[in-house]
Amino acid sequence: MVLIAVVGGTGLAGRAVVHHTVSAGHQVRSLSRHLPAMEQQIGGAEYVQADLRAGTGVTTAFAGVEVLIDTLNASSGASLRALPVTSGAVLNAAAQAEVRRCVLLTIVNAGECAMGYYQAQAARARSYEKSKLTTTVVAATQFHNLVAGIFAGGAKIGVIPAFMGVSVQPISTADVAAVLVAEALRGGRESEYVLAGGPAVHSMQELALMWKQATGSKALISPMPLPGSFDAFLRAGKN
Repeated sequence: MVLIAVVGGTGLAGRAVVHHTVSAGHQVRSLSRHLPAMEQQIGGAEYVQADLRAGTGVTTAFAGVEVLIDTLNASSGASLRALPVTSGAVLNAAAQAEVRRCVLLTIVNAGECAMGYYQAQAARARSYEKSKLTTTVVAATQFHNLVAGIFAGGAKIGVIPAFMGVSVQPISTADVAAVLVAEALRGGRESEYVLAGGPAVHSMQELALMWKQATGSKALISPMPLPGSFDAFLRAGKN
């Protein structure tokens, strides 16, 4: 039975990976800076506290690990700026533990977007691609959760924002988790780059209507521009 370590296993994507790995009958160890409460833990998974940047708990966390999935994330501030460094520390720890494959979750075409969040994701991908370890970089399209969160946030003030000229190919976290685990278990010693996208491309207008119908929201769908470089990235279909 393969032991899979999930770095950032308590986050949105990480939790989905832990759940999928347990369901598939593999051993899984969730690594995070803080242990989740018992009621938030997934049955059958092992939870270990480790701080990759500080180097505390790392030896224990990586003991016996055969493959690794890096789902670390941060939205802003110092944590976001430190994200590429932390992923570098993950690779160093994996090398010391002789992990046979390391898999990274990132965003499709992240390097082509000027936003700091996307640039941090691109930097992480570069570190994996340049690593001497056997790696897979999984570049995913936007999660359903992100799109739904945009609509839900606007609906609180009565407006569902449908950004003009923007289309999305949303994917579920469960589907992304399945791709990540499959890549972790891939044989061979060649590094890989894999794209993971949802089953269909929809305009924001179409998705807003779907969301409104599904939730019963009374808010109005409002076409609106999205300012800045992120708008150019999306309107060019880079996402």
